[in-house]
Amino acid sequence: MPWDFAQELQRFGPPTQPRVALPAAHAYCAHVARSHYENFTVVSALLPRRLIRHFNAVYAYCRWSDDLADETSGGEEALRLLDWWRTDLLTCYGGQPTHPVTVALRETIRRFAIPPEPFLNLLVAFTQDQHVTRYATFDQLVGYCRNSANPVGHLVLHLFDCFDARRAALSDEVCTGLQLANFWQDVARDFAIGRVYLPAEDRERFGVPEADIAAGKCTPQFCDLMRFEVERARGYFDRGAALLPLLPRAARVDVDLFSAGGRAILAAIERSGYDVLTRRPEVGKREKVKLLLGAAVRAVLG
Repeated sequence: MPWDFAQELQRFGPPTQPRVALPAAHAYCAHVARSHYENFTVVSALLPRRLIRHFNAVYAYCRWSDDLADETSGGEEALRLLDWWRTDLLTCYGGQPTHPVTVALRETIRRFAIPPEPFLNLLVAFTQDQHVTRYATFDQLVGYCRNSANPVGHLVLHLFDCFDARRAALSDEVCTGLQLANFWQDVARDFAIGRVYLPAEDRERFGVPEADIAAGKCTPQFCDLMRFEVERARGYFDRGAALLPLLPRAARVDVDLFSAGGRAILAAIERSGYDVLTRRPEVGKREKVKLLLGAAVRAVLG
């Protein structure tokens, strides 16, 4: 069935519902993952079967967090729901969760000894989205990525039992690069919901007033700005490439897909002539299959 978050919120939102049994919780998280499979690259055919239910639980948590922020009425209502979700998350660490996502997630947290910080940091980012819609500097934007993107990489490392400071730092490069690639792909979409992630200092440097974005004017100055941002994002993937040899073989395909997918988005932006205002650059299905096969081959060949 198509994902209808309003319906899901009515079923499983506050007030707290009776506790769901663990098998039903796993089935629900699998349903959430399947409902968004096009965007759920991590759960691929090559993921070890022993990890699938744990990735489903983590993904379902991230999906619910995102939808509470963006698929509700926003503002105070979104903040209220995010506070409720934060409280429900903490029951995984010292209480009895009742929501199907947190019931499944508690098992995953215990199995992999995952600390609360990655989950809580994601909520910091979603809360920030309710207050901040513009970024003055690139450093501020990277600070946002530390909460909105990097925790996902940390969670993946935990699930593959290979989290440490060195791998986490390299994972941060990949995840920040992927977040930036998504921002540059979605300049028009984000503006339509009132957000501008292109830093003001960069727009001023290249002579791109916000009015041009509002009008969908792809000027030469805008193309120069996007060329600069694309190259800067690519640098994150280049630095993060050192992560792959440090990962267990089972983790390489999915992490490689993260990076290759981000690079493919940047290449699509280049092919569009950096015009992300009149048409959203897309990575086609055929190219996605090639990315999957390429990542699989690289993993097998080491």
